[in-house]
Amino acid sequence: MIEIRQLTKVFKLSKKQMAEAKTKNPRKTAVDHLDLTAKEGEIYGLLGPNGAGKTTTLRCISTLIRPTGGEIYVNGHEVRKEPEAVRNCIGFLTSDIKLDDQFDVDYMFRFFGRLHRVPEQEIERRRKELFTYFGIQEFAGKKIKELSTGMKQKAAIAVSLVHDPDIIIFDEPTNGLDIITARCVTDYLKKLRDEGKLVIVSTHIMSEAEKLCDRIGIIIDGSKVAEGTLEELLTQTNASDLEDAFFEFYKDRKGEA
Repeated sequence: MIEIRQLTKVFKLSKKQMAEAKTKNPRKTAVDHLDLTAKEGEIYGLLGPNGAGKTTTLRCISTLIRPTGGEIYVNGHEVRKEPEAVRNCIGFLTSDIKLDDQFDVDYMFRFFGRLHRVPEQEIERRRKELFTYFGIQEFAGKKIKELSTGMKQKAAIAVSLVHDPDIIIFDEPTNGLDIITARCVTDYLKKLRDEGKLVIVSTHIMSEAEKLCDRIGIIIDGSKVAEGTLEELLTQTNASDLEDAFFEFYKDRKGEA
């Protein structure tokens, strides 16, 4: 389970970043007192526009960046106090963190398996299972730089799951993928959910969130403005689909008529 209590993350901007953002304020609040709970056996979706704070939230959960304030518990472990315990029970994937181009898929899979202290026999079992599902075996000996975007994504997913984590955290898992590869990825996330694991994903693709997520949290300007099942969000806004519901919440947040 993931419990987020009053999560706040403030970044200090450089002069260049301030100029690009057209602001004189040297501090940017990316996440603002966010509360969120996601439980085993569900796919929880973080939905919001670019810059809403989705990626920052996931990176705080995954111990990649340190929160400015608040608490995050992952299976009972607080991210700042027990970062190694948190990393042992999660699998994290983001397009900003890429596998080394100079190594082949097989090497990267085994390397990260050993990094997670997975026994060799279990690495082999996981390798067979994941490579078979994602169709990786035929290019397992190829260097990462030789692969297509879709193949790189499949390889990265396999590597992130080598230690069979209880919690899977994927940031925009289908971004840039063709429809077949994207379906392969989302079907596997559903499979993990059905095995009782917690899957938390960020996305800005409304149709994907509608089909994939059991519950959805909508984040705008670093704050959670709504949360619930698809049916609950549609009922709250009297909308016919998630896109319309999102814009209702967006207008409310921005104070638009």
